[in-house]
Amino acid sequence: MTALTLSTSSATTLRADAVVVGVAKGAKGPIVASGAEAIDKAFDGKLAAILESLGASGGEGEVTKLPSAASIKAPIVLAIGLGDAPAKGDGFDAETLRRAAGAAARALAGTKKAAFALPLEDVESAAAVAEGALLGAYAFTAYRGGDDKDKNAKGNGAGASAPLAEITLLGGKPRDKAYKAATERAIAVAAEVNRARDLINTPSNDLNPKSFAEQAQAAAKEFGLTVEVLDEKALKKGGYGGLLGVGQGSESPPRLVKLTYTHAKASKTLALVGKGITYDSGGISLKPPGHNETMKCDMSGAAAVFATVVAAAKLGLQVNITGWLALAENMPSGSATRPGDVLRMYSGKTVEVLNTDAEGRLVLADALTRASEEKPDAIVDVATLTGAMVLALGNRTFGIMSNDEAFRTTLHELSQEAGEQSWPMPLPAELLKGMDSPIADIANMGERAGGGLVAGLFLKEFVGEGITWAHLDIAGPAFHEGAPFGYTHKGGTGSAVRTLVLLAERTAAGDLG
Repeated sequence: MTALTLSTSSATTLRADAVVVGVAKGAKGPIVASGAEAIDKAFDGKLAAILESLGASGGEGEVTKLPSAASIKAPIVLAIGLGDAPAKGDGFDAETLRRAAGAAARALAGTKKAAFALPLEDVESAAAVAEGALLGAYAFTAYRGGDDKDKNAKGNGAGASAPLAEITLLGGKPRDKAYKAATERAIAVAAEVNRARDLINTPSNDLNPKSFAEQAQAAAKEFGLTVEVLDEKALKKGGYGGLLGVGQGSESPPRLVKLTYTHAKASKTLALVGKGITYDSGGISLKPPGHNETMKCDMSGAAAVFATVVAAAKLGLQVNITGWLALAENMPSGSATRPGDVLRMYSGKTVEVLNTDAEGRLVLADALTRASEEKPDAIVDVATLTGAMVLALGNRTFGIMSNDEAFRTTLHELSQEAGEQSWPMPLPAELLKGMDSPIADIANMGERAGGGLVAGLFLKEFVGEGITWAHLDIAGPAFHEGAPFGYTHKGGTGSAVRTLVLLAERTAAGDLG
């Protein structure tokens, strides 16, 4: 993991391979942002003009590199665009700073040490820059060629370099308790987002339900968590028909993992439920060509839940959190569940399987029922559940559904604060009738229109009476296939981790009723 420290040193005198400054888009051209005064002075106050001559405008995410002035110890100055300059007296919002720091860290891959002289007006801005820089410095290197000792030098992407190794934030206050706490939080959260990214990026021949469960067991031992793993025998004995039905076509049998963090002074309990389909072929209802290549990411919800529980432990939050990882591999074979089969779920309800590619809701249903038995104060499930949600909200925004409008609003507000795009979605009761089955209690498919909402209504049927519940459909933002931007790389993103951590923090603080 990239190291991060705060420093009061001058941007000109600190020894580093590069120094990062911010540049904003002004009415008459680029404007050097606060934090970079010493660097600008080293260029005789002409840094903005020099950047403009190089084509820089200050547009968001724009990267411009130039050789340093003679009085600057770092040989390279990297100017990162912050977008439109804020009104006088206002600062840049947290997400702008996160993305700028992330884009700079990505651009400095292969660099050992960089100093960030971005606007640090207060603790919140310092936290945003720290988090963005650490997320931007991520690289998934486990499968790069060469000797073991060289693997960390291969980086993320063909020909890419190793991630930035050391980051120093200039303008922070290393002896101030608030700054120190904010930095430590950023380090912990970024590490867990990156844990989720690693899991999502791991190919399915190495990550199956058993090996995923083993990673949870290892983390439990390291961070003082309690873990329970139900294997296929325990699942059969317990009547977990959804998990068993989805996983029965694979040579890698399913698992249900319960990962628990507790605090002696906690008064509230959150249950988090994650969809963990380590590979989704669609089963007998096979996915069409072009839809299989990224299906290793169908366990992103379970990765987010796993990472959130560990983050809570690292931060010592005064809340109890139980993470449920519903793990299975959905494969077609002679033993696979067929369209038209009926499964008896853990709740006792029967489900007619009309489409085996609507499998996520089946494993989640069992886990939701089991989580409900412990009567938590709230349940949140996280899943790459429906392509319909991607069609509705695009590739960067996840949908939020809930049986409690106030809770849905809270989660939406928390996600925006965390820097994750989301949108509240309804659960129209009339769509439930589309899942009527002539032979079972409910079918796993309903009307095609509003398919994401139909899936949410199906899940709601398996939530315990009187329990506040929300469903996050992260099918769009969980796996990024386009060009990198901000702190977002190609591949697994760790979507929803930051929102869930913030939910846990607010619950611990007693802010959620």
